[in-house]
Amino acid sequence: MKPSFLQRGCAGPVSRRSFLEVGGLSVLGLGMSDFLRMKADAKAAGGKVEDKSVIFIWLPGGMPHMETYDMKPEAPSEYRGDFRPIRTNVPGIEVCEHLPMHAKIADKFAVIRSIHHEFADHGGAHKRMMTGRPPKTPTGTINDAPAVPCIVKKMLAGSKGNLEMPISVAGQDGNNMDAFALGSAYLGPANTPFLIPGNPNDPNFKVNNIGVKPEMESRLDDRLAMLKGMDQFKRNIDKSGSMAAMDTFNAQAMEMLMSEDVRQAFDLNEEPDSVRDRYGRSAYGQRGLLARRLIEAGSRFVTMVWQSPFVGKTIPKTAAGNWDCHAVNCSVFEDMRWRLPVYDQALSALIEDLYQRGLDEKVMLVVGSDFGHTPKINPQRGTKTGVMQPGRDHWPKAMSVLVSGGNMPMGQLIGATNDKGEHPVERVMTPNDLWATVYQHLDIDYNQYIKDLSGLPRQILPFGKPIKELAPMA
Repeated sequence: MKPSFLQRGCAGPVSRRSFLEVGGLSVLGLGMSDFLRMKADAKAAGGKVEDKSVIFIWLPGGMPHMETYDMKPEAPSEYRGDFRPIRTNVPGIEVCEHLPMHAKIADKFAVIRSIHHEFADHGGAHKRMMTGRPPKTPTGTINDAPAVPCIVKKMLAGSKGNLEMPISVAGQDGNNMDAFALGSAYLGPANTPFLIPGNPNDPNFKVNNIGVKPEMESRLDDRLAMLKGMDQFKRNIDKSGSMAAMDTFNAQAMEMLMSEDVRQAFDLNEEPDSVRDRYGRSAYGQRGLLARRLIEAGSRFVTMVWQSPFVGKTIPKTAAGNWDCHAVNCSVFEDMRWRLPVYDQALSALIEDLYQRGLDEKVMLVVGSDFGHTPKINPQRGTKTGVMQPGRDHWPKAMSVLVSGGNMPMGQLIGATNDKGEHPVERVMTPNDLWATVYQHLDIDYNQYIKDLSGLPRQILPFGKPIKELAPMA
């Protein structure tokens, strides 16, 4: 198996307690040496190393379901809006006219149209979606329960399978776990994902701040720390002679973390221009491509935040920075005309790539948002345009989620909303049913209890069942 950027620090004579860090975010936990030992034990026992994984695409602001996957062409004009649905390669499935590449691969994805919750503020909605629990407060994005990637990390660290750490990639404006309610809450910082801020489409994109904290070099029995650059770290280690003192597993761990394979996982220049062009030279496209590379490098759970499709470029006055399509932010239809072609290209490329590379059985792709947007259009004066324009407001009562791969039956619509897209009328579900499906894919028993920092047992998922229509195929 190729070494992964996400593999953990190792116990060794460098220092007692350092931190795996990117952008100042600490991630403690199982060391890579522990992982290598467990992997060796499993191999010696004839065990099979499972490598199921998840790519989670997060669309902050709320993807409007009426402009994407749940159109209502027969509804009154103040509901249906300007766009029309188009047929796909699966009879009975239609998508927005601005998603023509989706239409060619509908046999490779499924759309869940009936997920809902009760939190209309971005903060509460982020927490509700990310944790599988109703939050204690309806606003703010600091979790009172751990986000799903944190639980995944906690659970996989105790298995005999791949122990690579979950990773999240977000823009510079989302450079901490709390920005998108990805915090670990009562599981502690040992179980936070590895966060990478930045734009993979930037020619100078790289993973910064990798090295060892100087003040920790004198301590013993630590986890590998990453702070000042991998090259600096390697020079410091070689100078101290500590590498020679490590046991075989620790030496392997160090070499893997300092290897070119680690760097290459994040180096999109390793991809042919034709592949990068197929994904699109956008933040969406290049983050999607990076997600696939990280999965192939060994990550088990990759979160990619798709906010603005073009980082560093001027956003049109009629568009918004993220998917929050209030009329004060944008004209919902002009914003979608600008955003959806980029989204269409990036997501369809990722789905096709997963299938073409034979990753569709082991990789489950999930594309979700904090909520949908109001079925009825609400015109207001735009802050940037100064004119009245159409928009949609927050609407947690109905939303659409796309899934692909995972050895699940694709080419289907699951659930339905009423004729105006207001609320589910078939297969009514919550985010918990989605997460139960994700946990099932990763072979995590979501009924288990895990201990919090104080030693109290906490159920992984308090309610919810795997979506039966997505049961893995034999």
